[in-house]
Amino acid sequence: MTAPAASTASPKRSGWHRLTGFGTQIVIALVLGVALGFLAREMGPLESSDPNWLTDLLSTIGGTYVSLLRAIVPPLVFLAIVASIANLRNVTNAARLAWQTLLWFAITALVSVAIGIGLGLILQPGNHTSVTPDAAAAPTHGGSWQDFLLGLFPSNILGIGGSAPEGGGDISISFNVLQIVVISIVVGLAALKVGRQAEPFLTFAQSALSVIQKVLWWIIRLAPLGTVGLVGRAVATYGWDLLPTLGVFTIAIYTGLAIVLFVLYPVILRTNGLGVGHFFRGAWPAIQLAFVSRSSIGTLPLTQRVTERNLGVPREYASFAVPLAATTKMDGCAAIYPAISAIFVAEFYDIHLSVMDYILIAFVSVVGSAATAGLTGALVMLTLTLTTLGLPLEGVGLLIAIDGILDMGRTAVNVAGQALVPTIVAKREGILDAAQYNAASAEDLFRDVDDVTTETSKTPDGELQPAGARA
Repeated sequence: MTAPAASTASPKRSGWHRLTGFGTQIVIALVLGVALGFLAREMGPLESSDPNWLTDLLSTIGGTYVSLLRAIVPPLVFLAIVASIANLRNVTNAARLAWQTLLWFAITALVSVAIGIGLGLILQPGNHTSVTPDAAAAPTHGGSWQDFLLGLFPSNILGIGGSAPEGGGDISISFNVLQIVVISIVVGLAALKVGRQAEPFLTFAQSALSVIQKVLWWIIRLAPLGTVGLVGRAVATYGWDLLPTLGVFTIAIYTGLAIVLFVLYPVILRTNGLGVGHFFRGAWPAIQLAFVSRSSIGTLPLTQRVTERNLGVPREYASFAVPLAATTKMDGCAAIYPAISAIFVAEFYDIHLSVMDYILIAFVSVVGSAATAGLTGALVMLTLTLTTLGLPLEGVGLLIAIDGILDMGRTAVNVAGQALVPTIVAKREGILDAAQYNAASAEDLFRDVDDVTTETSKTPDGELQPAGARA
């Protein structure tokens, strides 16, 4: 007997609901943010060269919203991974899911870096720039393979670090998501080994996760307000007047990002039998926030939520795959950007790159993003690439002036890829809730946790299958 599939389609919404819905609010916030940003830019800085009150207000609103999202990352990642490991205790395909995830990380990164190299060779940005050698300057910090190895081992159980600024003052607190992922996996596995005595702990983790998700629900509701601040700050602050000096380089970067986002990803989706429009409609809230916030880690809570709620990826799998992707899956920052930038630096300094050098660029892009996990910015990835190729690190200073403008597109592509790979793997493994994927909308983010339709059940063999699968 075949049981009817459970319906996961969202109910039809009234025209008024659509006009006042979350997606519409985001669009209005984008327009308002751009308008306020231009207004703040026209007002100019104060006589003391400090930002005017409007720029300062927009920065405060945007920065506060990203801080709220980042604050919830450590408990969300820890509890979600521990809970997912507990749910996967009897699942036989967990190892295959992990392997497939890493494989698709590598496949998409390899194609992305090939696109970057191709554009760099065609457009030759280093030979078409008016930037002067006076702008050259080595960065104060960079990425290395040693950073990656040391970063895997946290200095404390929370994966939280602190440092005092020069000259004294308050200690700044930071966290390394990769370390939190490692800690969570170890704790989850240890709980499974302990057995019955760990049941209260696992029950607490599940309960605490529900509480954290409710807090996240409230934070995401503030996204339109955060968007106004972030977009306004970007328009008011970034040096758009510096674009002409690096115009070809900027065009090359954004062309590469557009090809990855609107050509490569759709091809992968169609090849795996998934609708392109459904993916972008479901993942758009996270992609949009990534663009304006310029933070994959700050967007992580929303990325995980859209992957589960909108794209139909089982929570047990998404709780592991999305945090891992947020630290090591960066097609924008770790593939397109360092490939084109390395070619730019080589051309600027009239250094010939051999075929082996291009192979090294591809290698660093596919494997090296892990070396920058937990560190800040694509410039760290660029320093790793330049160091590997033996190119002058002073070339970083040539590009720093417009990094904020480029970082918006890079982060958007990063986050799109971080949602794409778990979706593809879930589809290939037969655990994707296709009905939920096809019915995705921004409003699905706000259904209560108890209404989640991507909860999974297990086959008699212990493998995950999506909710609503036919018996």
